[in-house]
Amino acid sequence: MLSLTCRSDYLCVPKENITLTLRERIELLAELGHYLREPADAAVEAVIQQAYAANRWFTPENVRCALSAIAEAFLDEEKLTKWAGRYPLPDAPHPQKTVGLIMAGNIPLVGFHDWLCTFVAGHRAVVKLSEKDRYLLPFLVHQLGRRHFESWEYTSFLEEGERLADFDAVIATGSNNTARYFEYYFGRYPHIIRRNRNSVAVLTGYESNDELRALNRDIFTYFGLGCRNVSKVYVPHGYRFDHWLAILAEPREVLLHDKYKNNYDYTLTLFLLNGIAHHNSGCILLREERALQARLASLHYEYYDDLYDLDERLAEWKDAIQCIVGRVRLRDFRPLPFGKSQEPALDDYADGVDTLAFLAELYHRQ
Repeated sequence: MLSLTCRSDYLCVPKENITLTLRERIELLAELGHYLREPADAAVEAVIQQAYAANRWFTPENVRCALSAIAEAFLDEEKLTKWAGRYPLPDAPHPQKTVGLIMAGNIPLVGFHDWLCTFVAGHRAVVKLSEKDRYLLPFLVHQLGRRHFESWEYTSFLEEGERLADFDAVIATGSNNTARYFEYYFGRYPHIIRRNRNSVAVLTGYESNDELRALNRDIFTYFGLGCRNVSKVYVPHGYRFDHWLAILAEPREVLLHDKYKNNYDYTLTLFLLNGIAHHNSGCILLREERALQARLASLHYEYYDDLYDLDERLAEWKDAIQCIVGRVRLRDFRPLPFGKSQEPALDDYADGVDTLAFLAELYHRQ
């Protein structure tokens, strides 16, 4: 009798018949991209509302933003083919290794790229979802299964309280505190363990209105909860904030979100009661502070003298910066254009660690 692996209410896949080559996996992902680029059907709208009901930070607008970004940047057949072609991936038709994926839940589908890399590499992902993001990735995996039933063998999800076991490697994302926990439990396995990162912007005082409005997207998208959201801005000495503050006041709709508004009110009260000097745009607060990570609904800023001074300051944070936006030339970083921090390409790896190279190397481990 054949051993069966069940991945849905209506499909049981005979293990002996599972054949899904690299080319087929890429084509299947491209199909998913086409589906997500089409007008949302009832199933997509239902999971969007389900995600929002479970986590009020996952507004329908933010979930649609995440799905659109994934479809455009990650699920294009030509981009996938070129990207995968740069790695020594054997064309193995069956899942080769088991990779545990422990995902964060700060923004919608923040762990999708890790899952995508694992699927493209031809390994099986055992996913520990964040309680904050329980529905979106299973929905996308289900859509793959509807299109090619063999794909069910490449992904499984742990139940609540179920522990990760019987794996060959781990990719885990969390805070600096949970990273120590991950190191303790998974340190003897091949692993990628990610910690807190933040993104910054560099202003010169010569930015156009369009550039400053694009910077608003880097700051406010997903309410500033992502590691690619700008949480600190470097400005030259003598920078005049008036004009920028007027543009920072434009995304007033964020104050309609009760959780963001509560954080804004709390932080403003904290600043006022403690006599903390700040600028207030009406929807975000700016405070002069060296640290990269700012409270929600606030930004830190710091003055710099010249580009040499700026390079030295950024070097201190090299292992804590996810990305930089701006149009200056820097020694250790390649800044993104304003407005592009939330549009990573396939090879924009979190923390600068090449995830697909790590997964390709697993083929050579016993």
